[in-house]
Amino acid sequence: MAIYNFARTADDFADEGDALASMRLQQLHDFKQMLKICLYEPQKLSGPHQILFSDLSEAVLAFNLPTEPFFHLLDAFEQDVLYTEHAVRYESQAALLRYCSKSANPIGRLLLHLYGIHEADSIRRSDAICTSLQLINFWQDLSIDIPRHRFYLPTGSELEEELSFAHALMIQGSPLCDRVPGRAAWELKMVVQGGLKILQKCRTVNTYLHRPKIGPMDFPSMLLRALS
Repeated sequence: MAIYNFARTADDFADEGDALASMRLQQLHDFKQMLKICLYEPQKLSGPHQILFSDLSEAVLAFNLPTEPFFHLLDAFEQDVLYTEHAVRYESQAALLRYCSKSANPIGRLLLHLYGIHEADSIRRSDAICTSLQLINFWQDLSIDIPRHRFYLPTGSELEEELSFAHALMIQGSPLCDRVPGRAAWELKMVVQGGLKILQKCRTVNTYLHRPKIGPMDFPSMLLRALS
């Protein structure tokens, strides 16, 4: 919950409401300063987000969480604000993947740490799932993002090519589901199937005009595939 509250609040600074880019960047800068205090001088915490960062400080200590992923998330949010403000388009798939490595992968790595999973292959598969989910969300939201001057489709790329790449990443990461303990394994399996279902819908809907969604009728097939 502490990880979620941190990421959700910072993401809202970058993405929600009508604030100017300068205000968003200032909020993220202040949030980063609070993060540093939280990690290195928690006794000095104060201000409107004191409870959020106190909870995060306790979680970091209790579970010996790595700190780098938190900073990577904030770097990604700042990049998003700047790219949106100047309508910057990603020049290549590699550039977009570098962004995903900071905007998506840190959450998976933090969760793996909570589950006590540290081997390199599992981290690699977690990164594949997280990046795939981020890419799928981009291709699902083209009709929403483009009017907001968010251009995630790399210059010169075809959407079908990117859909296939996201699908391959998800399949590459999916064996991780059998390494995660307990209930989390089933949740991850459903997340993977949800991503694959949205990819399937992206191939049948013009996502430049419409945003495909998962509906109640999709859950039986997702559950069957998760159980298989």
